[in-house]
Amino acid sequence: GGRRYSMIYLDHAATTPVDPEVADAMMPYLREEYGNPSGKYYCQATHAKDAVEQARAHVADLIGAKPEEIIFTAGATESTNFIIKGYLDYQKYYGDERNQVITSNVEHKATLHVCHFLNGDIYSNSDPSTSLFSGNSKVDRGFSALFLPVDQYAAVSPEQVEHAFTPQTALVSLIYVNNEVGTINDVCAVGRICREHDIRFHVDATQAVGKIPVNTDDISCDFMSFSAHKLYGPKGIGCAYLRSDGYGIPPITALLHGGEQEYGFRAGTLAVHNIVGFGKAAEIAKRRLVEDQKHMEDMDAYFLQGLTSISGLKLINPTKSRMKGIFSILVERDNFNNERFIRRISDEAAISTGSACSAGEPSHVIEAIGQREHVHRILRVSLGRSTTRGDIDAFLNLLK
Repeated sequence: GGRRYSMIYLDHAATTPVDPEVADAMMPYLREEYGNPSGKYYCQATHAKDAVEQARAHVADLIGAKPEEIIFTAGATESTNFIIKGYLDYQKYYGDERNQVITSNVEHKATLHVCHFLNGDIYSNSDPSTSLFSGNSKVDRGFSALFLPVDQYAAVSPEQVEHAFTPQTALVSLIYVNNEVGTINDVCAVGRICREHDIRFHVDATQAVGKIPVNTDDISCDFMSFSAHKLYGPKGIGCAYLRSDGYGIPPITALLHGGEQEYGFRAGTLAVHNIVGFGKAAEIAKRRLVEDQKHMEDMDAYFLQGLTSISGLKLINPTKSRMKGIFSILVERDNFNNERFIRRISDEAAISTGSACSAGEPSHVIEAIGQREHVHRILRVSLGRSTTRGDIDAFLNLLK
């Protein structure tokens, strides 16, 4: 028969269900409003264009930005590629020739792999060259990347960032909330430091936007990436925030060359239905922010209380600097295997071992915080808007 979705879904850090209100807003743009927003004059094109601009305003509003500072992309991964590659390329070849990016070693794979690519370490995400040509296969792409170590809870200290600056540093790229262990970085402090040194700052805010108040001015960031599917919107759509000055958005190399969509920064016909869905999800997130935060605090406290009643469980990040609703749990039993456990409960509950993007290899985040030998004993549980006490009770029973 069909799949029964009485599933306890506790993997919201991987993706969230699409809000019914979002799906309803998208449907007309798949059926009757199919115009290309880059078309001219006829009403379907105008309707599509208006819908895109309204969505842009909602997304901007969620992070305290101006609509013209939002560039729609296929997701946070694309935004991060566009921002880091685009800014560094422009600086090196048309700007002041600075060519270094500083990041941390617990970033999302999108940031890590972009930085490793610029650094000449890889050309693909599953780069076989390391084994093909024995020895060092590093190439010189004309850029360099510095990967900062983190503390035992996966936090980057602002002082450490400042100490790492060189005359070549053009950009700092940091994750706001770690997608595996939930650690919240002090991005406001890093933003201030970058501004003092005239270095641009990119924040990967994918796990923060829609959950806690995020404001580009409070953070003093120049760039930001996030995705719709982490805030109850559709997959395949995200945005890049680019801070404007008195003259508009400062120049940056395009990632996709072609037509003049998105102010010439990102060519390609806009995914109107997805953009409309993103706009609606942003509007709902803004409207429900206080309510959602309160719900998440309650559920987080309830889950923590339940965890303490089970012996042999330890939080990887027990500090205050953990995003409510994201738990990285170490099971202190020798024979425990997280993959086996997840498979065993897969008919009843959805959780993960860490990032949804790194199947089959140990988590680089867990390695970076010195927990490598425990990598197969770690579970990631992430709560959401629809999580109930009943869901939590049922999951804790499975865990027992």
